[in-house]
Amino acid sequence: MNFESPVPFERFMAWALHDPQRGYYARRISGVGGRGDFTTAPMLSETPAKAIAAWAACAMKETGCRDLIEIGPGEGTLAAAVLRFLPWHLRWKTRLHLVETSAPLAERQKALLGKQATWHRHVSEALQSCGGRAVIFSNELVDAFPVRRFQKTPDGWQEMAIRFDENRSHFESLLPPAPLPDSSGFLEIHPPGQIIEVHQSYQRYLREWMPLWSAGRMLTIDYGSTAGKIYHRRPRGTLRAYLLQQRLEGPAIYENIGRQDLTADVNFTDLQDWSAPFVSAQRLVAFREFLEGVTDHPFQENNGAGGAFMVLDQRR
Repeated sequence: MNFESPVPFERFMAWALHDPQRGYYARRISGVGGRGDFTTAPMLSETPAKAIAAWAACAMKETGCRDLIEIGPGEGTLAAAVLRFLPWHLRWKTRLHLVETSAPLAERQKALLGKQATWHRHVSEALQSCGGRAVIFSNELVDAFPVRRFQKTPDGWQEMAIRFDENRSHFESLLPPAPLPDSSGFLEIHPPGQIIEVHQSYQRYLREWMPLWSAGRMLTIDYGSTAGKIYHRRPRGTLRAYLLQQRLEGPAIYENIGRQDLTADVNFTDLQDWSAPFVSAQRLVAFREFLEGVTDHPFQENNGAGGAFMVLDQRR
């Protein structure tokens, strides 16, 4: 793709992550965990899998759903553990569906789970296969979606753009003022110069499939916070890259294109607002509170995941 003229940052991030030839998730992801570029919270302990299994068992009993869907299952480690920790009388009748767009990751999942799951490229396909009734969960899914970046200026909020010259040097700029996307981030009081991110691509994703979801519950686990707290002491926003367990910020996010993950914290106020037309109830808690509420097993955290992660539980 040609980036010699300024393009919105979201367009660049989508290309860097998902381009079929160069994209990080499509071609070059080196794995999740100690040998990969990043480690997800459930890989640090069995406690999250036990907690999600307890939640799923309650949700399936409550809604009468037999289908369990994980969106973006990484290497399949969490799905396998959740299935293992389900009560035996529920495990044998549960139909597990995995929604994965990355071919390298899907191969790892199939090697681990074999015939214990059914694979789909999109959640709409999974929902159609189970008549729209399903219990759904995801871990660190939303942060993998491209974001739009905006900076507060004397003229109001302006979208950030990026271009590269012939030497691959990068140059950030601001696009002219234009209508803003639907985000609670713009309603908060921010100082001049503040940069915020909007996961509008995830909002579009929800609109594609949530009308097909007729009954069940959904659990969304990710790092982030509410609109009023997410940018506290973060004037440059939350965008960063991960390469071989190294966290990179600033100009480094434009290096190693296609070989490093790009991610931003999730504004959970946006997620609640965007989902509101499709759900009957929703509850947002810290990851630590979720674990304490459904399991007696202590979570041995070493990276602050219990407080940095949020859990959104929604009912359809």
